[in-house]
Amino acid sequence: MQRVPEPELMDEEDQARAYAEADFSEPHDRFVSLFQTAFPDDVLAGPVLDLGCGSADVTVRFARAFPGCRIDGVDGAEAMLEFGRKIVRSARLEQRVRLIKAYLPDATLPLMSYDAVISNSLLHHLADPMALWTAVKRWGKPGAPVFIMDLLRPADDERLEDLVLRYAADAPEVLRRDFSNSLRAAYWPDEIRAQLEAAGLTDFAVNTVSDRHLVVSGRLSSSETV
Repeated sequence: MQRVPEPELMDEEDQARAYAEADFSEPHDRFVSLFQTAFPDDVLAGPVLDLGCGSADVTVRFARAFPGCRIDGVDGAEAMLEFGRKIVRSARLEQRVRLIKAYLPDATLPLMSYDAVISNSLLHHLADPMALWTAVKRWGKPGAPVFIMDLLRPADDERLEDLVLRYAADAPEVLRRDFSNSLRAAYWPDEIRAQLEAAGLTDFAVNTVSDRHLVVSGRLSSSETV
């Protein structure tokens, strides 16, 4: 299946509301558990950067799993951040989680560097995927764990329709549409490996972790940070 890009920002209120109210507990809890499996010795007592935090569901789950960390969640869609702020307040995490409107690659962030960099389902939205890898190198400290989870593009239309039916049959139309579009916009592992090679992140691993997700993980070396 040829890749078909989709809009970078999800900034429609009905779209943001649908995402904020949807139950993504299974993949989002798995995001946290897969991070813990990839980096079992990391306690994360410092600042963490969450790129493309959306409505902050992963951000909040990550903060609960690592109570010693502080998280800056970054997203370019104000509508998603509005719902994210409500979720953070509801979780009583305002002292540890702050959400920032910023757009890659020109974002300005409160800190110069972070002890870890995470991201869920941002890569396939970016017009230039190198913006993500440049951000990882720019804001990750040497030795920082990097954990990127994203969708995996199906091989063909039949497989795509099967995934939408399996995982979004009962979802609102806006979520079914976006899930289908996101699957078409997602990358294959070899495509991401080529991106990593171009970014100088050749030690990072790319692994398929489900029928619709892949994970990029690794640690930044001093030569890889900007």
